[in-house]
Amino acid sequence: MDLSTRYLGLTLKHPVIASSSPLSETLEGIKLLEDSGASAVVMFSLFEEQIRYENEAFDYLLDSGCDSFAESLNYFPHIDRSPKEPDHYLKLVSKAVEATDIPIIGSLNGVTSEGWIDYARQIQDAGAHALELNIFFIPTDIDMLPSDVEQRYFDILQAVKSSVSIPVAIKLSPFFSSIGNMAKRLDEAGADGLVLFNRFYQPDIDLDRLQVDSRASLSTPEEIRLPLLWIAVLYGRIEASLAASRGVHSAKEIVKYLLAGADVVTVASALMKHGPQHLQTLVNDLEQWLSARNYHSLDEVRGVMSRLNATNPEAFERVNYIKILESFDNTLAGGNYAATP
Repeated sequence: MDLSTRYLGLTLKHPVIASSSPLSETLEGIKLLEDSGASAVVMFSLFEEQIRYENEAFDYLLDSGCDSFAESLNYFPHIDRSPKEPDHYLKLVSKAVEATDIPIIGSLNGVTSEGWIDYARQIQDAGAHALELNIFFIPTDIDMLPSDVEQRYFDILQAVKSSVSIPVAIKLSPFFSSIGNMAKRLDEAGADGLVLFNRFYQPDIDLDRLQVDSRASLSTPEEIRLPLLWIAVLYGRIEASLAASRGVHSAKEIVKYLLAGADVVTVASALMKHGPQHLQTLVNDLEQWLSARNYHSLDEVRGVMSRLNATNPEAFERVNYIKILESFDNTLAGGNYAATP
C-alpha cells in the first residue's frame, strides 16, 4: 500500500502529521512523535509578543533601583541591551532536525512586520524544512474594514516569503466573507500551503467567579464539517497544498478529508487524549480501510468526493440546505419531537 503524499513540496511517508501541541515542546516529545509514526511534526508556535514581554520584564528587573543611588550604576557590569533571541525555540528546532528523519515544520505567530521577518529567517536558519504562519488575529476594533483584515494576511505572507526560501503555509481563519476567494488570492500571492482551519480562541464565562474562562478545549470529530466543505471546494482549483486541521480522532475523519481533496491531515487533540501512540492506530486503520476497498494508493481516493469531481456539485451549495432541514425535521419526528402546527 502506497500511503505517500506530497505537502509543501515535501514527500511524506503518509498523510498524518502531528500538529502544534505541547507534545512538540521538547526534543523527547518530538522523537516520541516520530517513533509513534508521525510523518512530520509541526512545532509549537513561537509567539513574538511573549518574547517581547520577557525582554521587557528582564529590562525592568535589571534597571530596578539603579537610579536610587549614584554608586548603584556601578553595581553591575555592562550588559548588551539588544533584544534577546528565541534561543530555546531555535535550539529545539535545530536539535529536532538533527535527531529525526522526518520534516520539522516551524510555527510562527508574529505581531510586527519585523518580528515576522526576523523570526521566520531565524527558524529557517535553525534548519526547519518548512514554516507555518499561525496568523491569530481577532479584529475586535469594530471600525476596522474587512479589506484591512484581509490585507494583513497578504502583507505578512509577502514579508515572510521575501525573507525565506523554505515553503510557507498559512493557517487560515474560517471567518472571511469569501473563503474561496481569500484562498485563491493567497495561493496566487505565493502561499505554498493552506491549513484549514485555525481554531481561534473562544472564551467562556465562569459563572461562579464571574471571570473570563480561558481554558483550552480539545476538538471533536464533529468539527470536520467546515474544513471538509472548503477543502472539497478548493481541491483542483488552487496550486497550494491543502492541510486539514480540526476533528481528526480516527481513520474515518482522515478518509473523509482525503476524499474531499486534502493532501495531509494534522492531529493534536486526539494525541493529547490518547497519547502519541494513537498515531500508529490512525495510520494502520487508514491502510486497512483502503486495502478493504482494493485501493493501492492515496492518489486513487484523493478528491474523489470533491466539488470538482462530484456528480452533484449542488450538494456543496445552497440547494442542499433544504434537504438538510428536511432531514432534521424527520429526525425530530422520529424522536416524537415533531413541531405542532
